[in-house]
Amino acid sequence: MRVTQMMLSQSSLRNLNQGYNRLAQIQDQLATGKKITRASQDPVVAMKGMRYRSQVTEVEQFKRNLSEAYNWMDTADAALDQATQVLQRMRELTTQAANDTNNAEDRANIAKEVKQLREHLESLGNTKNSNKYIFNGTDTTTAPIKNTNNMDLGVTALLNETTTDFSSIEVIYNGKTFQHVGTENGSHIFQDKSQTSPEYGSDAFASEATRLTISPSGAVTFQARNQDYNANDPTSQQQLTNSVSQRDVIVANANTVSINTQAVEVELLKGVTVPININAGDVFSTELFGDIIRLERALEDPKMKGTDLTSYIDNLFGHINTFVAERAELGARVNRVQMIENRLLEQEVNANRIMSENEDADLEKVIIDLMTQETVHRAALSSGARIIQPTLMDFLR
Repeated sequence: MRVTQMMLSQSSLRNLNQGYNRLAQIQDQLATGKKITRASQDPVVAMKGMRYRSQVTEVEQFKRNLSEAYNWMDTADAALDQATQVLQRMRELTTQAANDTNNAEDRANIAKEVKQLREHLESLGNTKNSNKYIFNGTDTTTAPIKNTNNMDLGVTALLNETTTDFSSIEVIYNGKTFQHVGTENGSHIFQDKSQTSPEYGSDAFASEATRLTISPSGAVTFQARNQDYNANDPTSQQQLTNSVSQRDVIVANANTVSINTQAVEVELLKGVTVPININAGDVFSTELFGDIIRLERALEDPKMKGTDLTSYIDNLFGHINTFVAERAELGARVNRVQMIENRLLEQEVNANRIMSENEDADLEKVIIDLMTQETVHRAALSSGARIIQPTLMDFLR
């Protein structure tokens, strides 16, 4: 085959264009640091890159969720810590008041401080984080605790016709919350809310149930099973019965303190969610505020003796233990979140490494390729110039 001048020119031009394309590709790699800039250059790398990039984005979102979880739980822990200190101060004041060297005026002054501490507890129960109430389950826009100064409806609310829905009423007495279970001869019967059996109407209810009975005249009677009952002793009684002062029971709306127990959960790993709130009903409860109001009234009562305040101190001990237990549970959850954070950081490093291996250009290799391609390009230009250099004048000359 005869090779013409035109064939040499076109071949040289084609090789130069291919060299330019390779130079452009290498320069793109140097400018971006990536192996490819278009999916058409390597569809496999592009497809893997999209998958790895989604994984990295997912990890980054989980890290943001971690910040939210830490923020929420740290705020809750601080509020519980302060609430525990408030209750400890109340216990100290009650112990001080139980000393019979204090007169009625001294105890009344102590009652004023206890009232201020109760209002501070109320504000702690309504703690917000990022404008959200953290002690009201998933209902973060509503304050969980209403004004506790208006909490007590009084025993008379049960005796007149203003109260028709007794299921919405709770009675607090001696560290327990009682719920309405029935009415007999005009007397309202309230059973200990924590007692799931015996049920009202069963044979064992009369001998086993812990209950309060409020008669039509307003008399309050407390009955509970005698723990020391001896069936062989004819003088031993199955039930202990005490008459209770109206002043010492709190009749309250059950919704005074929110009972929303739904967990606020945050996804910290794929498919792994962790509740970040605590069950506020276990700490900031009608039982807590009811017992404090009972304490205030007892301190304001000039007839109250120091020894009579012992049961109130025991109630405060019980509430403090509840707060401590709730903080311990919250602390255990924080430890779990910290372990998840460590795992998440490892996943982030691995995901970035895999994505880098898939997408990032090897700069040393790219620079060498660039220098090689430049050398090839110059050689192509030089050889083309030599081949195409002879003109018609060169032949005629």
